[in-house]
This record gives sequence, C-alpha cells and structure tokens, in this order.
Amino acid sequence: MDQDYLETTKDVYREAAENPQEGLCCTTTPVWQLPGLQVPAKMMTMNYGCGSTIHLRDLVNDPKILYVGVGGGMELLQFSYFSRQAAGVTGVDIVDEMLQVCKENLAEAERQNPWFSSDFISLVKGDALQLPVEDDSMDIAAQNCLFNIFKQDDLKKAIQEMYRVLKPHGRLVLSDPVCEQQMPENLKEDKRLRALCLSGSLPLNEYIKMITNAGFGTVEIRARRAYRILDPLNYDTTERLFIESVEVCAIKDPMPADGPCVFTGKTAIYHGDQQYFDDGLGHVLMHNQPLAVCDKTAANLAGLNRPDIFISNSTWFYDGGGCC
Repeated sequence: MDQDYLETTKDVYREAAENPQEGLCCTTTPVWQLPGLQVPAKMMTMNYGCGSTIHLRDLVNDPKILYVGVGGGMELLQFSYFSRQAAGVTGVDIVDEMLQVCKENLAEAERQNPWFSSDFISLVKGDALQLPVEDDSMDIAAQNCLFNIFKQDDLKKAIQEMYRVLKPHGRLVLSDPVCEQQMPENLKEDKRLRALCLSGSLPLNEYIKMITNAGFGTVEIRARRAYRILDPLNYDTTERLFIESVEVCAIKDPMPADGPCVFTGKTAIYHGDQQYFDDGLGHVLMHNQPLAVCDKTAANLAGLNRPDIFISNSTWFYDGGGCC
C-alpha cells in the first residue's frame, strides 16, 4: 500500500509545529469561553482543526479522554477542564516536533490557569493506525481534522482503533471536512492537499457508513457548516468544489438488529385527535410535541402515510433528546 502521503502529512505538521500557521485550518466553531479558562496565544494560533470536539453533555463524571493529533494542545486543555485528574486526558501524535510544542504550550497554560496541572494530560508518541492505548479504556476518543487525511483503507483502520479503545457506550467525537461532489482523482492523489485536510473529503453518507461499519450503533450529526472552496482558478479542477465541516459523535452502543440509529436533525410531530401516538416500536409522539428522531425511525413513520404525523427534513444539527 502506498503510504508516502503519510510522510508528506508528517512534514506538513512538523513545519506547522516549528512555524505556527494561523491560516492552516479554518475552524468553523467559536472557541469555548469557559469560566477561569485562559488559552495561551500560541495555542490559539495552532488551533489546527475544522470544528470542535468539545461538547459539554459528553464531559460528565470525570471521563477518561483520548485525543489523537494533538496540534497546539487547545482541545487537550479544554478537555482537561472537565477531567481534572492525573492522566485524565491522553494526547497521541506521531510528530515529535508537535508533541514538543504542545508540551511547551501546556506549560504556559499551567502558568496562566491556577486550576490546571500539566499532569492532567499525558502526551504519548503513537500512530492513529495502531494506538498505544488499551482496549475498552476510554470514555471519549476524539480527533479534529485528522481522519480526513487518510485514504480509505487507513481510515477504516483508524476508526476501528478508536472503536477498540472505547469502553462500551463510549463516544467517538470527530470533526472533519466532507464534500458531496466527486473529488477529482488528481486532487485525491495530491499529497499536500490531502495533508491539508481538503482533497480527502468524502460525502457525508460514505463517512457515516465507514463509522457504522466499524460497529458504532448510534451516530449523531451535531453540526454541519460551510468550510472551504476549491476553485479552478487556484486548484487543478474544472468545477468549483464546496467543502463543509461536520461534527459527529459515534457511540459504542450495540448495533440494533435493524441497523444503526443515525440522527441528522429530523423531527416528528403528531398532530392528530389523540393525546399521543405510539408506533408500537418504542416511540411515543405526544400531541403537538416535537420529538427528535433518527433517520430510520423517520422513514418508518413516514411509511405509515399518516396525515397527522409531520416529519421534518434533516437540519444536520442534533443536540440529544432523541427517540432512541
């Protein structure tokens, strides 16, 4: 298998560690402003991601957290805010220079934040395709704008590795670019563009399929936002390519017999002449009260052809409270 592209990726992020590049990525999510949290300026400059993997409803009961691809350490610091314990957060990266700069940034964060200790975070050299982490040991595993770099076979391995290290019902939180148009082969094979998290962008449904194929029984699409344009003027393409960033949570739930529950922001509303509607499958719609439903349940309800049940389109923003 040709893995030369991974060496190019290491070179790109080695340079990004030694010479921080504010414009390397374009984060679509505002940085969390948390009480008592100060993010050092260099750490902020090195926020090399396309979204956020910090979601407050995941971060309860002092979770053990794995973060792959440490960048400047900002999300490691944010995660440690919710897991203030020795080695509560493990950061894994393959690039020595990035690990060193991250360590320096965390030392500065310790000077600026009285509550924070560098002992909260364990930095480990390792490969996303063979994580140096025990099976079933993490409550949360996260990556931001890393998996988009991998070609399909390597992406499959990376997702399987995250599944392996998560505890039952643990959460894989991802932020990656996606593209619904067909990415030209010449751009896919451009090693630098792939390293910059652009030309490896998959359609969202393909991305979700790779996650569910690894065994994740529940998937939440938490955000979907405009990200970048690859245009004929600046890139070797004959059409304008629109890239979005998505934030996804995949939960290590058992796989339902009828397939995974994927939440894309659909809602069902019953507005008939009864107090509620029960579909007999565990879903109760109270009168005129919206219920977030997974795509599978939405399709089943739509198949009933009832004029008193309304199903919304996907909003691509889901924040819990759903049917499953």
